[in-house]
Amino acid sequence: MAIFVPLAVLATLTCGLAYVETQQALRSGGNDPQFQMAQDAATRLDAGASPASVEGPATVDAATSLAPFMTIFDSRHQVLASNATLDGSVPVPPSGVLDAARMGSPNAVTWEPRAGVRIASVTVSWSGGTVLVGRSLQRVEEQEWNAELIAAAGWLTSLVALLVAAFVAAWMWPSSERT
Repeated sequence: MAIFVPLAVLATLTCGLAYVETQQALRSGGNDPQFQMAQDAATRLDAGASPASVEGPATVDAATSLAPFMTIFDSRHQVLASNATLDGSVPVPPSGVLDAARMGSPNAVTWEPRAGVRIASVTVSWSGGTVLVGRSLQRVEEQEWNAELIAAAGWLTSLVALLVAAFVAAWMWPSSERT
């Protein structure tokens, strides 16, 4: 036990750290296309492009599609253009999401417009309001679940291997030799 417990704690911490690192890499990568698309759209809008020409031609159902979508808001948070739909209307985040982007830096948040639909979004400001680009987190969450299973399997395997090693060490080193 003197060998097993400290090594089991170390194995637990190592597997936990590996999972957290993987989960964070997956989740932060879930925002990558949105940053680029939102910034490019804001630049085009500031250069005089119309909101309808920037938002994209294809309608994206936020409940079922993994494709990114774009919604352009004016300064009063009114939708100017959007290629997103959710249950027949444009999904709109809480106004604080749009307000935070107006402060000069992109605002990346996860929001849930309805149960079962989680959106990773990036909002940037432009001279006439804000641009929000979002996409479903469904695939990222599936990858996170797989990483969790792998980390748990690695942790359990480590603990079993450590337990076997501790018993073998105890058997090979009889108590009479330790004194």
